[in-house]
Amino acid sequence: MEIVVRPFVKQDWSSVSRIYADGIATGIATFETEVPNFETWNKKYIESCRIVAILEKEVVGFALLSLVSKRYVYRGVAEVTLYVNKDHHGNGIGKILLEELIKQSEANGFWSLHASIFSENIVSINLHKKCGFRVVGVKERIGQLYGKWHDNHFLERRSKKFN
Repeated sequence: MEIVVRPFVKQDWSSVSRIYADGIATGIATFETEVPNFETWNKKYIESCRIVAILEKEVVGFALLSLVSKRYVYRGVAEVTLYVNKDHHGNGIGKILLEELIKQSEANGFWSLHASIFSENIVSINLHKKCGFRVVGVKERIGQLYGKWHDNHFLERRSKKFN
């Protein structure tokens, strides 16, 4: 199984939106309840750090960054978004994507990456920890989805390149 990681291109949107929809359906990946249109999605994420994982010519995962603030002092701080096709969970694709996203983020001047992950999503929390993130807190009852309150683990990874 050879995974190729390459930059996201607009033609990947159909696959990325399906993977995202599957994540929404889990109820523990995002507070979003529907996939936005491409234009809305495109505005949300940083253009320089958008990648997809390809397996046998199929997009099987994606990772990207969004700014945590528009203020200049936070220009090197971004939030991670990472999704893997449900049929490919457990195959190491998430780790490959996250490691590459970290490399690209550092090359683009990001010194701190954040992740806010549903506390029930143990697999994602553990993946981030394996890639150098640490839990800095738990946001209790941060949001409600379909009548149920959810906590989020807040994780960060500080680049050693910007000490």
